[in-house]
Amino acid sequence: MFPLSLAAMKIETLIVGAFDVNCLVLHGTANRAVVVDPGADAPRIAHYLREQNLTVDGWLLTHGHADHISALASLVRDFPAPVSMHPRDAAWAFTPRNQIMPYYPQPEAPPDGIRELRESIGYQAAGLDITILETPGHTPGCICLYIPAEATLISGDTLFAGSAGRTDLPGGSPTLLTASLRSLATLPDGCRVYPGHGPVTTIGREKRVNPFMQYKTSEV
Repeated sequence: MFPLSLAAMKIETLIVGAFDVNCLVLHGTANRAVVVDPGADAPRIAHYLREQNLTVDGWLLTHGHADHISALASLVRDFPAPVSMHPRDAAWAFTPRNQIMPYYPQPEAPPDGIRELRESIGYQAAGLDITILETPGHTPGCICLYIPAEATLISGDTLFAGSAGRTDLPGGSPTLLTASLRSLATLPDGCRVYPGHGPVTTIGREKRVNPFMQYKTSEV
């Protein structure tokens, strides 16, 4: 667990599950929060929320893979709030297709359904104004969460420090991932990036060192 504070928003990273997923707790206003990718270790996530006296205003999923969503249903029962993800991933995320055995059985669907996350639909919760960026490639419904006021991007499994999401799983597409990374490269260089696995980085650093983002200026 490692906290990182920005100008007005604190982000807490809880590393969970067999694949070391970064579950992110976005602290908003008045002890309210948004939780991103609760992939496993539900008791640990719940303990943190109670310890911080946080009310959850929303659960956001960057994509549908089981390692990012498997603690969701349990947590929503204890901390009721809307669950949101892209419909292209919601279509299969809670079906037998999404098992990663022996680590993750079929994820349980949240009890009250799922709201759509799309680029054309803004997202506001816990006093935060979040822009949804559709970034398919790792999965058909991969999204990133961009918070312009905080110069912060939550990139899920689209972009990592020094790497990018794999495309060899069902629904993956190298062509779409390349287009998504080109789009992310247009964000400000100083934008901090919180990926779905691994350390925090910046857009500028990834444009310099990440082989998946080595584009000429004229190509971005």
